[in-house]
Amino acid sequence: MNWLNQQSSQDNDIQNNIIQSGKLPRHLAVIMDGNGRWAVERKFSRTAGHREGIESVRDIVKASSQLGIQYLTLYAFSIENWKRPVSEVSVLMKLLEHFLKAELNELHENKVRINTIGKISSLPQNVQKLLHDSIEKTKDNEGLTLTLALSYSGRWDIVRSVQMIALDIRRGKVSPEDISEDLFSSYLQTSKIPDPDLLIRTSGEMRLSNFLIWELAYSEIYITDKFWPEFRRTDLYESIMNYQKRERRFGKTSDQIAIENNNKESESYISRVVNAFKIK
Repeated sequence: MNWLNQQSSQDNDIQNNIIQSGKLPRHLAVIMDGNGRWAVERKFSRTAGHREGIESVRDIVKASSQLGIQYLTLYAFSIENWKRPVSEVSVLMKLLEHFLKAELNELHENKVRINTIGKISSLPQNVQKLLHDSIEKTKDNEGLTLTLALSYSGRWDIVRSVQMIALDIRRGKVSPEDISEDLFSSYLQTSKIPDPDLLIRTSGEMRLSNFLIWELAYSEIYITDKFWPEFRRTDLYESIMNYQKRERRFGKTSDQIAIENNNKESESYISRVVNAFKIK
């Protein structure tokens, strides 16, 4: 089922307007928060909240792919979430298993590449196998890279990276003088994907919750009061349009950014002129 063929003309027009309005985030990260509170407010079971949250995952993955976003990282299950009641954790693992089984073929057909970060060895064996098979099947896809953060925490990954660097120093592969931000980043589980441009957090909470705390240093942050089960593509569009209005300075001044942008436009124009006069 090709997602591009599923769009309504109205939705397609909205997406085209967004694409033409400004630069899209290359990497979008999402803290999917509020499943339980959404359910409690409606006097449903927490399980119902998690099930409805899966529908939001489906819609956001499809919309991101249709827009041409390159990387989408979803905070699906933190290391701290293991502290929840055993029954709820069991439901979450079963939902993850069901999602992978039900969606894999469609994700693959739409060129989605599946990736994971986190302490995957702590997940149930059947879930580990499904993840491995999903990653293997989609590894050559060149569309959206969908990263599932499972049994993940930012501090855990940083500590793990420090331990690995220390081991490499002991083995003589690295010296303390070699350590830089780039070297450190290469030891993180996110080393093969760019840092997020935009972080979306649902449910109105104003915290990172131990998610990508190294990688989010310069990310734009968008907070919505909507719970995750309510968050669908129209909300995604709103967050991206909000992002497009911001100026990302990375410690520089607005004047410096303006000069750099003008230089890039000039270089692009010169390149187009040169190419136009090349003899084919």
